[in-house]
Amino acid sequence: MAFRGPKVWLWRWRRNPLRRRADVVEAWVVLAAWLLTVVAGVLAGLAAARSVEHGLARERADWHPAVARVVAQAPGRPAAPGVGGERVWAEVRWTVADGSAHTGQARVAPGSRAGTPVTVWTDSHGHLVTRPTTASEAAFRATLIGGLVGACAATVPFVGGLVLRGRLERRRMDRWDAEWARLGPQWGRMTG
Repeated sequence: MAFRGPKVWLWRWRRNPLRRRADVVEAWVVLAAWLLTVVAGVLAGLAAARSVEHGLARERADWHPAVARVVAQAPGRPAAPGVGGERVWAEVRWTVADGSAHTGQARVAPGSRAGTPVTVWTDSHGHLVTRPTTASEAAFRATLIGGLVGACAATVPFVGGLVLRGRLERRRMDRWDAEWARLGPQWGRMTG
């Protein structure tokens, strides 16, 4: 392994007679790639998180609970008092604010008799929806999705910088090979 010497920060920007134009270009490419990676990741992540949180807040505002009644006895045996958990699907009927009746499938306790009240969630049109997320669940979901979107968005400039840097390295090696092919034979004469 070759000895590389101590790590010197910002060496590509220092004045040095051995510094090549390719070193400066590579330094700017690396800096730009890192800046774009951070900015793209942060902005995309924040935008996605804000969008998700806004959508979930709109659901919390628009969706509301309604009391529905089981239409026919639900399948299964009734659970012992104090024991809950398992739910079965049954047809329920509910009335919305405009007075129209709706029916649909909802999860109820096994063995629920016809007419048993069940709380369901409906949207502004009276259609069944799932229970909206709480504010803390929405914040967690928005943070998670924002982080994933930010990480995915940050990979684009990062990978682009790696590809561009690889091309610069290949070009530098080709130039070095051409220079070595031109000057290498002269070295043989000097040592002989």
